[in-house]
Amino acid sequence: MGLIATYHESPAFRQAFARCTAFVVRHDGRSPRQVYADLAGDCERLGIEHWDVMAEGGAVTRLEDAVRGLLGTEAAAVFPSGVMAQQAALRVHADDTGSRRVAVPDLSHLLVHEEDGPRILQGLRFEHLTTGWETPTARHLDAIPGRLAAAVVELPLRDGGSILPSYADLERLAAACRGRGVRLHLDGARIWESQAWFGRPLADVVALADSVYVSLYKGLGGLSGAVLAGRADFVAQARLWRRRLGGTLYRTTDAVAGLAGLERMLPRIPDTVRWARALAAALPPEVRVFPAVPHTSSFVLFADRDPSSVNARLVAHMAATGTALTRSWRSYDGSGVAMTELTVGVGALALDPHEVARAIAAAVVGPPPS
Repeated sequence: MGLIATYHESPAFRQAFARCTAFVVRHDGRSPRQVYADLAGDCERLGIEHWDVMAEGGAVTRLEDAVRGLLGTEAAAVFPSGVMAQQAALRVHADDTGSRRVAVPDLSHLLVHEEDGPRILQGLRFEHLTTGWETPTARHLDAIPGRLAAAVVELPLRDGGSILPSYADLERLAAACRGRGVRLHLDGARIWESQAWFGRPLADVVALADSVYVSLYKGLGGLSGAVLAGRADFVAQARLWRRRLGGTLYRTTDAVAGLAGLERMLPRIPDTVRWARALAAALPPEVRVFPAVPHTSSFVLFADRDPSSVNARLVAHMAATGTALTRSWRSYDGSGVAMTELTVGVGALALDPHEVARAIAAAVVGPPPS
């Protein structure tokens, strides 16, 4: 089963979390007033003096140029959301290839979290490239007969525990796609956090694909928004679909936050990945980690415990220390096992991962039975 992206937390948990002043998990505790004050300072510091108009000029053009340079693509276009960006990408690939069939993992964001939008709005037909907590390979593509417009690889597969393929597997999948005339699209919402796993420049990873989408607000900590990148002719067609879908906004304030995120947050992401791996290694056997060595700064924790008891101890810990260790835990598939997704944020870098591991263990495992 996939993870649930929305946290279903009790009022007591939410209140305790809101009062915390230190966070292991990714969290931006700034108020709207603070955020907009910071954006004003970013405009001055970055020398942004003119508005973009209809997604042209100003911070938008600077952001597109910056992302294009980081990813090594010919062109890039800012979108108000990743959902829209990926629908535009797959629609362009479908129109170019003359096929509406797209191969995706069954846990892909496109299938799990978008209310069937790509099928209803774009007429796409989905085939399962993988099923469950597994990353796609050339073998999986070979198992799907017939014409395909595109294959989608989510880097990482968030609802499968934030797992990534090896670079060699991604290379072989890319070659298999080229051999069949299938476009390879990278759902790179968290690609910034994935670079450490591949151990190569992002441009090398992106060069294997025909298109890539990246998020501006997850690892980069922006307000919202996304960038879609690829060849110049592809991006030109995607811009048309952005307009058709209502995504060419008169003014795009998200671009300033995106530029600030590239400057401030991107250099710190490798540190969060290293910190996440140190934490995972320090946890006791009673708190199981998947994957055992996190591929990114996100991973999943399991424990043979009642989630309500775990959450009660976490609330007590937050009230006593002001530190949020994890988000709430829930039952895994009704099996009597508790689980949570832990995404390490930059706030964790001020904490000792070994001390945090001991605190999580105490909260999860709890006192021995009497």
